[in-house]
Amino acid sequence: MTSQKTETIIEGKTKILVFRKKTSKKGPGTKDSLPFYNPSMELNRDLSIFMVQFLVNNSKKHVDILDGLSASGIRGIRFANEIKGDFDVTVNDWSKDAYDLIIKNLKQHDLKNVVATNKNLNVLLSENRFDYIDIDPFGSPVGFVDSAMRSIKNGGVVACTATDTATLCGVYPRVCWRRYGAMPFHSPVMKEIGMRILLGFICREAGKYDRGIEPLICYSTDHYFRVYVRVQKGVKHANNSMKNLSYIRSDDLIFSKNNNVDIGPLWIENLQDKKVIQEVRTILFEKELGTKHDLWKLLDILEEESDGPRFFYTTGDLASIWKCSPPKTKKIFEKLNKKGYKVCRTHFNPTGFKTDAPLKEIEKIFKN
Repeated sequence: MTSQKTETIIEGKTKILVFRKKTSKKGPGTKDSLPFYNPSMELNRDLSIFMVQFLVNNSKKHVDILDGLSASGIRGIRFANEIKGDFDVTVNDWSKDAYDLIIKNLKQHDLKNVVATNKNLNVLLSENRFDYIDIDPFGSPVGFVDSAMRSIKNGGVVACTATDTATLCGVYPRVCWRRYGAMPFHSPVMKEIGMRILLGFICREAGKYDRGIEPLICYSTDHYFRVYVRVQKGVKHANNSMKNLSYIRSDDLIFSKNNNVDIGPLWIENLQDKKVIQEVRTILFEKELGTKHDLWKLLDILEEESDGPRFFYTTGDLASIWKCSPPKTKKIFEKLNKKGYKVCRTHFNPTGFKTDAPLKEIEKIFKN
């Protein structure tokens, strides 16, 4: 292993040695030849603890878990150390430095249910089958999704992180077309479009093998998208899943300045499973983690948003279009609810809201 010094950090209830590459709590980190620990991804890892605990709780058999791109091993070792139930964890990274660090970390813990491997992730996925596969790359996950869909067991969960948000949000449309086979749209709702493009890509990859997907929890932060999908085998599941793919026209969005653009294909159904969110929130009571407060707020707004329509408005953008001052969000909600319309917050934007109200009704509230 490299001679660079390590330091011990504690995340959740797990001590681990890391090469500290980034001290900031913000941003995606910097790609490096050495395995790095990114503190800004703590919430990402904490939520994965709850999702795997949810999976183990609801399984009647032994559960096989894979942390596929493990770097320091932090996520997979936390799985083994902090989750209760009948399961095994494989912690993998194809970097020799990462593998050596993982082995060093495992020696610090008396864990009987975890093994480390030093393989290309696609090779490992071709050789084994898992109930939970975590793909957390630096950049795009597209190079691993095909293998994951062949490796995942029936009813299993695939978790994907995508940090190439600029591509998915329409800054680099040609790159998005090459990687995801979809056209993005740079606009105030670009994060939701990007999330739906990512899910659409995963759905198509699953469909090649007669499998369908069900989004469980999907969310966006400043620098990454994260999706958890359950995968079901069978032509019926695949066909039902593919029905949830479609193109949309840019002129369907009020923020569009171009009426001749097709967006997608993208996932057009729900991004969240409300019952899963509720169960994960119950598990949240049982564990003490560093991001517990932030996770509670995120799950709260995801639950609220789970019943909302596709796409959202932002108060600032609507006010700009209608050339007026934006009313307070509370006032918008009160007036729309009074008229019998549904309205909810969205995690994609702090000034955003989703509603089934006609645009004319929203305009009245803004102009009055």
